[in-house]
Amino acid sequence: MAVRPLDLWNRWSIQILMLFSLVLHVLLLPLAGIRRRRATILLRIPLWLAYHLADTIGIYAIGLLSLSSAPRDHRLMPFWAPFLLLHRGGPDSIAAYAFHDNQLWLRHLQVFVVKVLAATYVLYKHLPKSDTFLALAAFLMWAVGIGKYAERVVAIRGGNMSSIRRSLKKQPLARHHHFHHWDQGILKKTNDEEEAHLRRAHYMFHICKRATVDSWLEKDPEHNTLEMLKALRKEDSKGMWAFSEMQLSLLYDILYTKAAVIHTWPGYFIRLASSVAIAASFLLFHFSGKDDHKVDVGVTYTLLAGAFLMEVASLLNSLGSSWTYAFLCTTRWSWIRYAALCTGRWDRLRQIAKTIKGSAGSNRSGRRWSGEMGQYNMLHYCSRRRMSYTPLVGRVAAMLGFEEWWNRKHYSATVNISDGLKQGLFEYIHRLTETGLNSQGVIRKSWGQDALEREDRDLYDRIKKERNLGVEFQEGVIIWHIGTDIFLAKSSRDTGDAADVVKDIRTLSNYLMFLLVDHPKMLPGLAQNMLYRRTCENLSERCKNHGHQTTGNMGTMLKEILRLNDGPNVTELNHHVNELANTVYKERPKYSHNVPRLCYANGVAKELLDREKDKGSKAVLKLVLQVWMDFLVYAANRCSRESHAKKLNSGGELTSVIWIMTDFLNQEAYARHKD
Repeated sequence: MAVRPLDLWNRWSIQILMLFSLVLHVLLLPLAGIRRRRATILLRIPLWLAYHLADTIGIYAIGLLSLSSAPRDHRLMPFWAPFLLLHRGGPDSIAAYAFHDNQLWLRHLQVFVVKVLAATYVLYKHLPKSDTFLALAAFLMWAVGIGKYAERVVAIRGGNMSSIRRSLKKQPLARHHHFHHWDQGILKKTNDEEEAHLRRAHYMFHICKRATVDSWLEKDPEHNTLEMLKALRKEDSKGMWAFSEMQLSLLYDILYTKAAVIHTWPGYFIRLASSVAIAASFLLFHFSGKDDHKVDVGVTYTLLAGAFLMEVASLLNSLGSSWTYAFLCTTRWSWIRYAALCTGRWDRLRQIAKTIKGSAGSNRSGRRWSGEMGQYNMLHYCSRRRMSYTPLVGRVAAMLGFEEWWNRKHYSATVNISDGLKQGLFEYIHRLTETGLNSQGVIRKSWGQDALEREDRDLYDRIKKERNLGVEFQEGVIIWHIGTDIFLAKSSRDTGDAADVVKDIRTLSNYLMFLLVDHPKMLPGLAQNMLYRRTCENLSERCKNHGHQTTGNMGTMLKEILRLNDGPNVTELNHHVNELANTVYKERPKYSHNVPRLCYANGVAKELLDREKDKGSKAVLKLVLQVWMDFLVYAANRCSRESHAKKLNSGGELTSVIWIMTDFLNQEAYARHKD
């Protein structure tokens, strides 16, 4: 006779929920790591479901245990209530799913209190008092569950800006000076360059936290903290990029994981005590009277075994973490520091931990920024949106009301930042930090102004007079994005000699437009969504008037209908983009105040083309690249710190790396000038 699903659920619902809660707890461990990188939606959806379902399942299951009469017949069920607290504590690699979880820590605290009271009620009401071993095992698991869940709430509370600011006030800067000895001594013993950058990032991480909460670095009365920054003078472009990426990785740890509470004396004690308590609970349960359903006994053993393995893994991971190195360097117990670091014991443990994780390349893939930059080109989008053959998925998205989302994703792409562009940005920032920032590290001039004044003051005066830099930053991005495409389409340069520079120009131009369209909060100033949409309509009209429609044979039609992505390509010549750019420039005498952005963009292109005739294409291309670098650095510097923090949860952005690099180099210059 077939068993109906409803009957199965009615009989075994609590057992199913407990095992499902354990599965979600285990799944979160590998899934949480994808947030450090730019993950696809197919990976983020399971993580989102696992994180939020764990909370829902816990509430529902503990409600069933409280109200159901099943515990009277299933005497082991009350013993399961503490496991719901333990599972909600989650793995060490995830505390908050998003930044707003840290801001809503009081809500998490309220849920914590309710769940603890409910679990306590279940134990008090239903746990058999006659079985001493089972009661003692339940008490141990109850204590472990409360400790782990409370630790998560404390980690979430510590991840908001106000808590970070308070921690900096309480923590003396002199505490970080202990790093100096170990930085100079122990780092020389490792040949792992990534590990060296990571330890140096720990060494100066308190400066990164101050930058995150907009708190300027102050001089430490006992030890000159500014001396720490002098080590940055020795860093080249590659080293400074690695250092900045490591800083953001550590910032991610304190915002979204339990790192800030794990690597303290209470944190280590909780992990050690939890492992011992769960092992003791396992033995107590084993020797208790298990005169109950075999399924319940099996579920209990599964829950205990899963909890023990997760806690042991948590203990080993925490001891082998680079955060433990930071803890040992700053601990007041000098004998522990000597026993762990000077003898090399901790370094061997660290190598074992990295080997278990398969760390031949994991440090770079796990800690470093992916190097991917989003790309979006307005002329590409406007010349392709009126194609004869609309993609099938796009039609479905439009029917469901997701046309705008589809357009953003379908016409976007990603590219990897080149080493040449990294070097150029590092040199530009290094030069800017000498005179271009005020004492608080804020850029003094408007976007593009510094580059134009330095390279061609007369051109800057003309562009400023014609308002071709835009009134708002995002308007300036739109104007220069279109103007740059027009200039590149009309330029008489030798493509072979300038290919790398042109690629870098297009990469930065498309990247800032990608941020404007897909992540406007990562840019400073007022959002210009309506301005962007109107400009797109104006560009689309140019295509419509000139019949820019995609035609072709049956193969072309099928290719276009089934196409899932149609992003810009910075390495290839896009004829449809150049054709639209030429059309926009050709029609410039007809433009009026109804299409001001196209007028301004044509003004930019005309000025650049005139300069090309006088100074040559090489000089003008260098100027355009410098202007886009200035746009990028301005955006990174003026973007809110909260936006940078939020974006770390989805892989981070180039602007975040630029922001922290600019801040450190500026403070290094400040420290040098103080001498």
